[in-house]
Amino acid sequence: MDRSISVSITYILCQAGLILFMYPTNIIGSTTESQWMPILLGVLVHFLMVWVLLMGLGAFPNQDMIAIFRQHGRGVAILLLTPVFAYLFMGGVIAVRSYAEIVTIIFLSETPSWAIMTLLLTLATYLASKGIESILRTGVIMFLLFIPLLCFILVASFQNADWRYIHPFFSKDFSFLKSMSYFNSYFAIGGVFVLFGFLQPIVTFTKKSIFLSSLCIVPVFFVSVYVPILTFGQDTSSQFIFPFVIAVDAVNLTWFMFDRLTMFFLLSIVIFILIFLSLVLWMLVILLKRSVCQRVSSTYVLLGLSVCVLTLCFFIPDWNAIDTLFTWNTPLRFFVLIIVPVSVFLLGIRAKRKESV
Repeated sequence: MDRSISVSITYILCQAGLILFMYPTNIIGSTTESQWMPILLGVLVHFLMVWVLLMGLGAFPNQDMIAIFRQHGRGVAILLLTPVFAYLFMGGVIAVRSYAEIVTIIFLSETPSWAIMTLLLTLATYLASKGIESILRTGVIMFLLFIPLLCFILVASFQNADWRYIHPFFSKDFSFLKSMSYFNSYFAIGGVFVLFGFLQPIVTFTKKSIFLSSLCIVPVFFVSVYVPILTFGQDTSSQFIFPFVIAVDAVNLTWFMFDRLTMFFLLSIVIFILIFLSLVLWMLVILLKRSVCQRVSSTYVLLGLSVCVLTLCFFIPDWNAIDTLFTWNTPLRFFVLIIVPVSVFLLGIRAKRKESV
């Protein structure tokens, strides 16, 4: 059954959750002017890799990425899927620990982080246990509930904008290409689209719907960075760990019935990340079940993964350690972002040539 709308909506939610969190910090930290340049480059890379992956998958109807690699040899499957597993697992750990940190900092300062991490992972584990169809349906419901609110917050966040901070708009400085902060920003760019390689044949979707959803996300990349810059300026924004959150917290709407938009903003983002975590856990279970845990129940595999993720989160003491994990994850991030889609694409070309012979 075609689930293009559900897949596109869930993709938008997960991308928004990742972009509005650490992405502004990474981009602002990578350059002091013309921030649109690193943003645009990342967006172009994102579109290119999504196109490459979808074109490659199109050559293998009703096959997921695991089946594609396995039919080309056990060695190929191990070489390409092991980094994917490591990246997803590490991404899950980073997401749980970092989002628990921001919830603690912003409005649950008296609640221990372990309790927030346990709650986040428990909810994500429960949703993942229900399967991909339930995750997609939940994504649609959350979209209807929270996206209108999020769009309102994004528009309202320009209340304190000083457009003079946008200058200089053009720059010949490409030093951001040497910045680790910029490479860390690709956590938001390449964190979700690998999902497309796991859906077929369980869920089908059209390429057009994915590209349209990608276009819907593009403004969020720019808004998340330029709102704090236009509100506080480059120098001040670079001092914040969560510049976009601080910019939203500075919005004062006298006619709004609630005092702070920040609470609703963070509620939306946490919900989106729960969807993302459930997808990560579901993909990890699929990888393990198709490789080393064929005879083990999916429930036990999922519970084991969740316990491992939570245990590792307990060993991450502070934000500096989280930032270090972002850096350590960089090689895996670019492997999944570039090597995996290109591999699927090249295998697809090879398969089409064999069919034409």
